[in-house]
Amino acid sequence: MAITLTERAAKEVKKVLEEQKQSHQTMLRVGVVGGGCSGFSYDLKFDDKYDEKLDSKTVQHDVTVVVDKKSALYLDGTTVDYYEGLEKRGFTFDNPNAVKSCGCGSSFQA
Repeated sequence: MAITLTERAAKEVKKVLEEQKQSHQTMLRVGVVGGGCSGFSYDLKFDDKYDEKLDSKTVQHDVTVVVDKKSALYLDGTTVDYYEGLEKRGFTFDNPNAVKSCGCGSSFQA
């Protein structure tokens, strides 16, 4: 699997799923889209669709994580974490494939 979801990130995902009253079958879809200041942007969203031909799926810390195979090429080895500090809070991406990242941490170049 291309993505590792930390326990802290999984806890936040479950909290948001509960707040939004999502189905227990709702999955976290992690992907890459073109754009951002460095070329690609990370994309996190909830999804209830999974295509075994186009997607890979794992369960990590009781969260089902889905990644489409095209995004997996850019995300292989990436760790998704959740940071909560005084200066900022949000999901972070530690992507070993990124050769350049923007200052905000939400886009990268591979």
